[in-house]
Amino acid sequence: MLSKRIQVLSPSLTLAITALARDLKAQGRDILSFSAGEPDFDTPQRVKDAAIEANQKGCSKYTAVAGTPEVLKAIAGKLKRENNLEYKPSDIVVNVGAKHSLFNIFQAILDEKDEVIIPSPYWVTYPEIVKYSNGTPVFIETDEASCFKITPAQLKSAITPKTKVLLLNTPSNPTGSVYSKEELQALADVLKGTKILVVSDEMYEKILFDGRTFTSVAAISDDMYQRTITVNGLSKSVAMPGWRFGYLACPIKEIVNAIVDLQGQSTSNINSITQKAAIPALEGLVDDDIETMRVAFEKRRNLACELFSKIPQLSVVKPEGAFYLYVNTKAVENDSMKFCSKLLEKTGVAVVPGIGFGMEGYFRLSFATDDTTIRNGIARIADFVQHYER
Repeated sequence: MLSKRIQVLSPSLTLAITALARDLKAQGRDILSFSAGEPDFDTPQRVKDAAIEANQKGCSKYTAVAGTPEVLKAIAGKLKRENNLEYKPSDIVVNVGAKHSLFNIFQAILDEKDEVIIPSPYWVTYPEIVKYSNGTPVFIETDEASCFKITPAQLKSAITPKTKVLLLNTPSNPTGSVYSKEELQALADVLKGTKILVVSDEMYEKILFDGRTFTSVAAISDDMYQRTITVNGLSKSVAMPGWRFGYLACPIKEIVNAIVDLQGQSTSNINSITQKAAIPALEGLVDDDIETMRVAFEKRRNLACELFSKIPQLSVVKPEGAFYLYVNTKAVENDSMKFCSKLLEKTGVAVVPGIGFGMEGYFRLSFATDDTTIRNGIARIADFVQHYER
């Protein structure tokens, strides 16, 4: 009864673990969940006030499919001000979260057997959307020595006549790795002279540590600008995950028009109140709130890394951005599903198995939670690995 297309999809492992942790907690279990990829902070008050005002003014009608003129202008202004990228409002489409942006993009540009290069480890949704869109994921394996970033030589070796897209995510989920301007330029040099598109997921751009600055992929050169579809949103940096606000920007008119047509025949416009609420965040009016959260995340990262450094059986590369640790368990157990299942069963600590991100022998831990939970959770993990039985 089901289509072949839908049968290629696997359920999201992060959502499944999060749901399981919530169910166990509802049953009375003492559960500490580090699985959800969302900030624990509340949405900034200025954003909430804008939503209340919009609701009171009756801003509850359909909008243009791509977004209201005001929100598209605000996104274009943000990209110019913060990323040095010149987009017209007509180059931008607002979507139901960045996951929706990615879905629309790959539905619009992929044909059967088109190859999409994806660095591994990767966000769990990337290969699933590519497969659903009849494309073929091609993975480039990274390692701790490269801080989980691909090299120009690896990229060159992965390119075939069927390569349609390079998918980059910086800062990365799940590793927190961040590509520098020089590293992006080196990858850009490999793509010169090709027709390969780049899809750049920049959702965590404002969650950077140790004084790092962010470089948008499309800002590297005119050549990269012309081939890049930039994806972003407000779920992570502005603590708006439930508001479902994502967007894409692309100078290739036929792609943008195709995405608008697809969205017009599926979801149509995103929530009208959310569009109004997003404008203060896009215009920089909640930057102080964003910085407060970023500073807290950096302190939590430092705390979590310090605690894991005291567990000799585990290791972690200190992330440069986002709010995750990708913890190496190979000295204890290479089977990440087995490790994480036992951990949840015996200690009540929920983390996401590395296999969901395409790399065994690891788990992802979100430190987007309070210090006490971090201390207690890692203490339980330390005790668990001390007595681990294969």
